[in-house]
Amino acid sequence: MSTVLITGASKGIGKAAAKAFANAGWNLLLIARSDEDLQILSMELKNESNKIFFQSIDLSNPLKISEGLKELLNNGLIPSVLINNAGVAWTGDLLSMTLKTWQWIIQLNLTSIFQICSEVVPFMRKKGGLVINVSSHASRNAFPQWGAYCVTKAGLASFTKCLLEEERKNSIRACTLTLGSVNSSLWDSETVNCDFDRDSMLSVDQVASELLHLAEQPLNQNIEDVTLMPAKGAF
Repeated sequence: MSTVLITGASKGIGKAAAKAFANAGWNLLLIARSDEDLQILSMELKNESNKIFFQSIDLSNPLKISEGLKELLNNGLIPSVLINNAGVAWTGDLLSMTLKTWQWIIQLNLTSIFQICSEVVPFMRKKGGLVINVSSHASRNAFPQWGAYCVTKAGLASFTKCLLEEERKNSIRACTLTLGSVNSSLWDSETVNCDFDRDSMLSVDQVASELLHLAEQPLNQNIEDVTLMPAKGAF
């Protein structure tokens, strides 16, 4: 049975992905900030055949990531697929944000992914595996009020390409899932101020389905990027 590690697993895209992979017969390694939410989700998805382990890690704290991952991987499951899904957004003029806020979004959307890959990918090399980084069409476009978010997603797209080239020799594949607006809990966060039509956005279940599709590709094939956009266009 294959194993997937999903960050940001307690809500939104991550939670939908955890359900999709569990229903498809995968073992789960789940990361989120809320231990309580992870416990509830784990009990919901546990069945007679799969294994589920979870770890509460605050990815905004770079000093806690390595320790938390070591504890999670100590359970004996080695992921064949790593999904870096956790992320945040902040809306406002780029040069009006504080240095603290800038460092916060860079840490969560980019640096934490570097840290996670640094810890997890070496375990995956023996049997090969796939890293899926959840990105945004903001990586390719400039949106007023979304400057910091655009920067992090552009950095993530470049990081993924570099990771792919360096890890080919170790049988590690890497890809981005580039998304238009998704009706997720991101829009409810205190750091985002927008009034987009959420009913016209992609659903988290649509995204979860595509994550599973990417994860199930044969080992000798790599889809380097998939872009999913709402049929009504960008928001």
